[in-house]
Amino acid sequence: MESILNDVRWLGFEPAKVCYASDYFDEMYRCAEELINRGKAYVCELSAEEWKEYCGTLNEPGKAAPGRDRSPEENLDLFRRMRAGEFADGTLTLRAKIDMASPNINLRDPVIYRIKRAHHFRHGDKWCIYPMYDFAHPLEDAIEGVTHSLCTLEFEIHRPFYDWLLEALDYPHRPRQIEFSRLNLTGMVMSKRKLLQLVKENYVSGWDDPRMPTICGLRRRGVPAAAIRKFCRAVGVTKFDGVTDAALLDHCVREELNATAPRFLAVLDPLKVTITNYPDQPVEPLDAVNNPEDPAAGSRKLEFGPVLYIEKSDFMMEPPKGYFRLAPGKEVRLRYGYFIRCEEVVTDASGEPVELKCTFDPATRGGNAPDGRKVKGTIHWLNAATAVKAEVRLYDRLFTVDQPGADGVDFLTQLNPDSCRTISGWVEPALAELAAGTVVQFERQGYFACDQDSKPGAPVFNRTVTLKDSWSKQQKGK
Repeated sequence: MESILNDVRWLGFEPAKVCYASDYFDEMYRCAEELINRGKAYVCELSAEEWKEYCGTLNEPGKAAPGRDRSPEENLDLFRRMRAGEFADGTLTLRAKIDMASPNINLRDPVIYRIKRAHHFRHGDKWCIYPMYDFAHPLEDAIEGVTHSLCTLEFEIHRPFYDWLLEALDYPHRPRQIEFSRLNLTGMVMSKRKLLQLVKENYVSGWDDPRMPTICGLRRRGVPAAAIRKFCRAVGVTKFDGVTDAALLDHCVREELNATAPRFLAVLDPLKVTITNYPDQPVEPLDAVNNPEDPAAGSRKLEFGPVLYIEKSDFMMEPPKGYFRLAPGKEVRLRYGYFIRCEEVVTDASGEPVELKCTFDPATRGGNAPDGRKVKGTIHWLNAATAVKAEVRLYDRLFTVDQPGADGVDFLTQLNPDSCRTISGWVEPALAELAAGTVVQFERQGYFACDQDSKPGAPVFNRTVTLKDSWSKQQKGK
């Protein structure tokens, strides 16, 4: 309950009124007794397993359960003894008496009350019997004066019982149930049963795992509430039971964060660069723009130095035609900084580069050459002396297919083994003590949220979304 309220408020809404079904338990119990008195409900001794022999199939009608023709007085006595706690959990149920030959199996004497000794968070141990959802739902709506009760399409087949119950009780207020398609996203499962299985069997770290399609999971991943609202408006409300491409959600996230997230530099796969002509005196701090989309965001200072980190992917020993990043004898621009030229490459025993020895041109401070020479490549960097080590969690789609579990396939066999990769990277010192939940852009990398696992001086970041839709390109290439 608290989680639902927290999620709703985080999304930007304040409920006008919060109602609890449990506050109507006395009225629901009264309605159950009324059904018994009218001969429209009876106490059943069959277990769930035994009921399968009586309920029939889609092609065959069911048959009357023992006790179905018991008198209202006997049923009422049994039901009151159920409430008094005389029977063990699961031994008796109260069933609505409708039509065992109905083509809609939901009308073949559905269970409306069961015995379950469970401590209730609002009413303690007052009750040892509880109403089933299909029984409680229409009564809640009628009691609260709901006019149109909105449900997802899987409840369409339950609507006949919704209407039957209110008519059987002659309820003065008759709400109307309206169904619409639920939100299905590619690459995700939305079934609570399947999500619970993922949590219980430790395929994910919990309900707030950043790969989960839950509000708390999306929030921890860094998805802004405004992006979710925009996404839902874009999808709209329909009767069509379709699947929405998750790329639309990613697009809404990128669009929102592009306007709001401050920019920082981060190197996730570092390659050491030594500036061999670095002067003895310190170089002045460099100006970096916090967010080019928001002039009011201002700027910050970056400290240049004799030893830098760049991304390994920004260097190639033998670059192909059209490669504009760093290579032996080539020149590149450092973001917000200087032109540097690779003069020497230090390799390990396998021939892999471990250090680049470069020179920088002091006249190119700010990224422009006074002599007018041009470089096409710009890469990001960090000062090795001041960079802060960070744990970075690179999240991707939880499943390898667009519709997990389709055609009877076990959805667990379609989990993406690379849905979370944890690496050690380096970030600007300004990010060392960032507040949990803050989302920033790592330039040229993507958007990242500071995770709740962060500690002062040891930040942890979750990748919210990449700068471009790389997943769709991967899928098209298969």
